Amino acid sequence: MKNKTFNTKALLVATLVSILTIVLVFYGSRKLQNFDAALVTYLFGTVFAFFGIVYRYTVWLQRPPTWMYFKRSIKFLFTGKVFSHLWFLGKESVQNIVVQRFIYPRSKWRWFAHFCIAIGCLSAFAITIPLTFGWIHFTLAPNSISIYEAHFFGFTMMDFEISSFLAFLIFHALNWSSWLVIIGSVYYLRRRLTNPGLIATQTFEGDLLPLILLIAISVTGLCLTYSYQFMKGFAYDFLAVIHCVTVIMFLIWIPFGKFFHIIQRPAQIGAHIYKQEGIKKGMAVCPHTGDEFATQLHIDDLKIVTKELGFDFTHEDGTSHLDLSPEGKRSRLAQAHLKARLEGGNLFG
Repeated sequence: MKNKTFNTKALLVATLVSILTIVLVFYGSRKLQNFDAALVTYLFGTVFAFFGIVYRYTVWLQRPPTWMYFKRSIKFLFTGKVFSHLWFLGKESVQNIVVQRFIYPRSKWRWFAHFCIAIGCLSAFAITIPLTFGWIHFTLAPNSISIYEAHFFGFTMMDFEISSFLAFLIFHALNWSSWLVIIGSVYYLRRRLTNPGLIATQTFEGDLLPLILLIAISVTGLCLTYSYQFMKGFAYDFLAVIHCVTVIMFLIWIPFGKFFHIIQRPAQIGAHIYKQEGIKKGMAVCPHTGDEFATQLHIDDLKIVTKELGFDFTHEDGTSHLDLSPEGKRSRLAQAHLKARLEGGNLFG
């Protein structure tokens, strides 16, 4: 049987999303009226990244364990106490995606560095993607040379003085993002270059390259600002090309490298909803130890998934090996080994 080199369903979904993105760019920029042609390479890189992300995410969702979690989480989210679930979803999103609370128990410095990278990347995405797509653009107000107007999808959202502090914050927003990313990335790069345990297990493409790319993007972006503000545009074209190359490399690397965990992280919130609802429905008790060890919902779904994967742990009496806790499984395995040795007449051999 010939192995398939691609997933047809994932390819179809990724293609449709890419086409939809291009359509949204076309109409969101008022039929390219507000699209900046200088950003066309970034547009192609972003569309390619979207294609790869959707393709890999769709393949990931088709795995039986992932699909079970996803299906249950969506069902729980939109049934029963919907507003309670949405509140929980919002709270978990702030705590674990924005604040990065899940990192804090490991180390406060690691949390701070991770927080800087997360906020820097999220804010940069929120700024650059709408700008690249032509959804956001700035123009001088009619009959004025000192007031700028910010437009979203062609509609005027706000105006501000060019010399105001607000203008300074807006026009340098990506610089703030860059500094945050540099601070966090340098900390982790230093840690990966000095920690013996990490040095022994890390790989260049999996652990070092992502940090190097983030630093390169941020530094070259800051250099562009420095060039046009303090060097009268000296080497600006060269820096713009270098910056573009690093950004495109980053976009291409997202679906295939470690950056993909950025896309997977929100799914963890769905797992939290699954666990919360499972606790409400009752806990599973190990028949060997007599202790609670997981939700009964999780154990029941585990039995379904393992059968889909071709493994059936059901005993002749109708019970299942999966009903046992990890301690119970180890104990039963040890008892089976002891019984086999006793029957073989060689207890210590």
